[in-house]
Amino acid sequence: MFSRILVANRGEIALRIIRACKELGIETVAVYSEADRDASYRRLADNSICIGPGPSAESYLNIARIIAAAELADVQAIHPGYGFLAENAHFAEVCRSCKIEFIGPSAEHMRLLGDKIAAKALAKKANVPTTPDSNGAVETVEDAVKVAEKIGYPVAVKAAAGGGGRGIRFAHNEATLRSCFKQAQSEAEIAFKDGRLYMEKCIERFRHIEVQILGDMRGNIVHMYERECSLQRRRQKVIEETPAFNIKPEIREAICASAVRLAKTVGYYNAGTVEFMLDENDNFYFLEVNTRIQVEHPITEMVTGEDLVKWQLRVAAGEPLTFKQQDIHQQGHSIECRINAEDPSKGFRPSPGRIETLVLPGGMGVRWDSHIYQGYTVPPTYDSLLGKLIVHRRTRPEAIQTMRRALEEFLIHPTKTTIPLCREILAHQAFQEGKCNTSFIEHEILPGV
Repeated sequence: MFSRILVANRGEIALRIIRACKELGIETVAVYSEADRDASYRRLADNSICIGPGPSAESYLNIARIIAAAELADVQAIHPGYGFLAENAHFAEVCRSCKIEFIGPSAEHMRLLGDKIAAKALAKKANVPTTPDSNGAVETVEDAVKVAEKIGYPVAVKAAAGGGGRGIRFAHNEATLRSCFKQAQSEAEIAFKDGRLYMEKCIERFRHIEVQILGDMRGNIVHMYERECSLQRRRQKVIEETPAFNIKPEIREAICASAVRLAKTVGYYNAGTVEFMLDENDNFYFLEVNTRIQVEHPITEMVTGEDLVKWQLRVAAGEPLTFKQQDIHQQGHSIECRINAEDPSKGFRPSPGRIETLVLPGGMGVRWDSHIYQGYTVPPTYDSLLGKLIVHRRTRPEAIQTMRRALEEFLIHPTKTTIPLCREILAHQAFQEGKCNTSFIEHEILPGV
């Protein structure tokens, strides 16, 4: 096991990693920007190093500064968390070339699975269901029109290097396709420095089901069941839960088996997530692979009893998994609400500034993963996530009631948050009956927003 690692991230995930390291007896070095000088996780880390000004490009995305900090602190490994450089294959290569272990999959896996065209080809090879598609990159608008005529409208135009809901356009007819194709190409070039696009049949009303996978460097790969991530706004997740509700056991089994099959095809190791679309007729299709720890990983931990961050560390240190697939079971039901510093009533306008009052919920079955505290100033520089409120109870109805109670206890002022939105969703009959898809929030809760 490592004796000292560097945490190349900020916010709640930095704190989450530091806590896991402390329990494993690993020293931690936190990096921080000038905007995060008052970050709470700095106090819990054994050491901390400033890596630059507030803007991400000059700090958390600056590979040279992070490597310099790692070498100065004499660490054995770097944990990238999620976001920033977590899925940057070049960063993983630089770490390992400097004799510093990257806590994640190989750079080859990241590059291969991060390319949506290559990942879909691998899914087909692994006999994982996929939607009809362009079977490779689409170079011109005329080619796009021909593909759409073949697979049928509506179609999705996607950036090959896209992620996090970016670089996606939808078209229901040729005129819209001609317009959005050029927009998508330009956006992909700017955002990812890769203008390649591909197309696939658009599944309009679907549930977003993802499977947590975990593999070691000895070829052992397991799934840790599925998460329901359908409650989204503009393809950004708001509430997640596990197990997925109203899903047939044979469909759950087939989806999880497909995720493992795909991972085994490439010899994947460390933590990752294979994402799927599930339509109204119980047909499921491969969506993408995330080669990192997910924001919503705590709900999987709650129902399986396994600490995923600790397993990331163990696997990166060369240790084998100590359990097999038949040893992993789901116990109870877990729900996570993402609490963001945004005002849903004002078009989700960011709400940075000082938190004057903070009263946190508690009680049986409640977990709060966050870096904020009373007096903390929410910076305008980064993602607006303040923390994740997680509950775990024996049944889904109990979990819903505990979450509703916990949200009622939660007091944060004057910062505007997504707490009112989460409360409204949890009180909705469609959510309670498990009848939501990815368009639920935009159609039923906040139409037109």
